[in-house]
Amino acid sequence: MSQGSNFVDYVKICCRSGKGGAGSAHLHRDIRTAMGGPDGGDGGRGGHIILRGNTQYWTLLHLKYRKHIMAKDGEPGSSSLSSGKFGKDEILDVPLGTIAKDAETGEVLFEITEDGETKILTAGGRGGLGNYHFKTPTLQTPRFAQPGEPGKEQWVVLELKVLADVGLVGFPNAGKSTLLSVVSAAKPEIADYPFTTLVPNLGIVDYRGGKSFVMADIPGIIEGASSGKGLGYRFLRHIERNSVLLFMVPADTNRSINEEYEILKKELELYNPELMQKPHVLAVTKSDMLDDELMEEMKKDLPTHLPTIFISAVAQKNITELKDLLWKAINE
Repeated sequence: MSQGSNFVDYVKICCRSGKGGAGSAHLHRDIRTAMGGPDGGDGGRGGHIILRGNTQYWTLLHLKYRKHIMAKDGEPGSSSLSSGKFGKDEILDVPLGTIAKDAETGEVLFEITEDGETKILTAGGRGGLGNYHFKTPTLQTPRFAQPGEPGKEQWVVLELKVLADVGLVGFPNAGKSTLLSVVSAAKPEIADYPFTTLVPNLGIVDYRGGKSFVMADIPGIIEGASSGKGLGYRFLRHIERNSVLLFMVPADTNRSINEEYEILKKELELYNPELMQKPHVLAVTKSDMLDDELMEEMKKDLPTHLPTIFISAVAQKNITELKDLLWKAINE
């Protein structure tokens, strides 16, 4: 299986929490007591379905084939005020950056962003109260108890937004996969045709002094991605979670560098205007083809308001300087 088919960033599951156990309507009896008072215990709560953040997971693949998730029912209460056991919770480990949504309404329920963080996705039914709770001065032997609450059943969508420090933004063939393979241990598929990258590739980039940051190569945007053309929309959501956006424009583009940057920027803005608030860095890639004179000429046409650098991943040109620029942008 290629990495492509292993990367699952969307699953729809049916969750059914456990129902609560019934309370007991028992009346106390023993050798010395023929007509004792109520001593029925409470029913146990039904099992919850819980999401738990786990840094060992990068994808939702392990949930792709588990369409129905069911938690256990709570047990009924019994005599001597004994409460029933809680139903066993069903805990689903998910990668950080997972968002849970109600499948019917599309409402976002919550998101998981930290390792070990747990949130209840579908709550179990509460256990019923035993007859002991219904004793009053006028009703001293209630012969009834509360039934347990039913569990809930709901369809839920889990969506993964990749958490990375730097997201690579550029048209297909801008050299994003090549850069990632040079600066990290990631081995993305690289070929000279559009859309080689069909899933986000993540790489850990080593930086000076043992530090590191995470870089994500997000599939190439094409004009119209925000309206769902190409592979657009599905991948734009991964960009939302990156703290710095590295725009990559190849030196051999048919347009000017500035034009291409503006088009990329416009696509992101149409999709989500908040992306404009993130720090942007511009890298002109494949610049090993340029001589100094041509480079000076191109510099006149660069956007003035953002850090820009000419790099070549293949020739390892200015790669350290690029890391410096990104590190500075991440930590500002």
